[in-house]
Amino acid sequence: MNAEKDQNAKEENVMFMKGYIMPRLLRRFCDHAMSVIAIPNISRWYPLTIALLLISSLCSPAMAAQPDRITISADPGTLVRWSEPATKRCAMNGRSWLALHETCYYPIDLLHKPGRIKITRWGYKGSESVYIAVEPFPYGTREVELGDIPQANPSRKDLMRSGLERKMLNKVWTRKEGAAEFTLPLGKPTSPFPEGKDFGVKSIFNGKPAAQPHTGADYAVPAGTPVASVADGTVVAAEDQFFPGNAVYIDHGDGLITMYFHLSEINVKAGQKVEKGNVIGKSGTTGRSTGPHLFFGVRWHGARINPNLLFEDPAKIPAVEPITDKASIKDGPKTEETKQKRRA
Repeated sequence: MNAEKDQNAKEENVMFMKGYIMPRLLRRFCDHAMSVIAIPNISRWYPLTIALLLISSLCSPAMAAQPDRITISADPGTLVRWSEPATKRCAMNGRSWLALHETCYYPIDLLHKPGRIKITRWGYKGSESVYIAVEPFPYGTREVELGDIPQANPSRKDLMRSGLERKMLNKVWTRKEGAAEFTLPLGKPTSPFPEGKDFGVKSIFNGKPAAQPHTGADYAVPAGTPVASVADGTVVAAEDQFFPGNAVYIDHGDGLITMYFHLSEINVKAGQKVEKGNVIGKSGTTGRSTGPHLFFGVRWHGARINPNLLFEDPAKIPAVEPITDKASIKDGPKTEETKQKRRA
């Protein structure tokens, strides 16, 4: 069994070198050679000129093999999938990870600015790269009146406490990514499970804008409702925090971390292994909250995305079509229904 794993690891390393590292090195070499050709009066050195022209003739096909193609568009806080037979590995934003069942999932952070993102997948035949066009999307605003709670007017001590909690969480977000312990769609954290709302909205608390948009979704469930882990994983933090209240963070592997806020009680501890469906606590209204509900959020490969997308059939996630001579888009028209769904 170990020998088989070692062989698979060797094959993946070779595939990574051939499909990702080598093409990047070749492209850099070609870029440098082409820049030398462009130097004024270089033609005086005839042997060098002939050599560089030969190199340029070889480089042209190599550089053309990776065109800048925008094949799909997406909003901040959503994700895109790329499914191809024999897909083994994925890359985006300087990170790479193993594919899930021959599919790459590319999460786009809620705070990503409009522009484009290069994504790469590779299999036994090498690598392919395309671009996602990230479009601006207005998630809207909401005004919230907080009662007489410390979170309405935090003291200097409160803010210092919150800062220390953020430092601790930065270590959680940058944990080494292990093997995936989940499949899509994720399990439901409560039963019944209402529609999640307010992902991405900019909150204004008692007339003061929040520092960042709402990075999760709110689920209106009564106080004391059992809250379950949405997949197998390891609890990386379980504690009372200033703004989230009683909070639980679970690492499910493959860079997927889920978070559960405002709990009335916590039933797990850091380092504990949990299985899909295990009760980790009960819903409540601790922290910066105006009433009983569950805040559920996810970070996947560091990106904050709408958790509602992971409770649906993954086949509904917008997909990159197979690359042909003419790249195409498999995104469909953005109907008002789609926009409302993304805003939820």
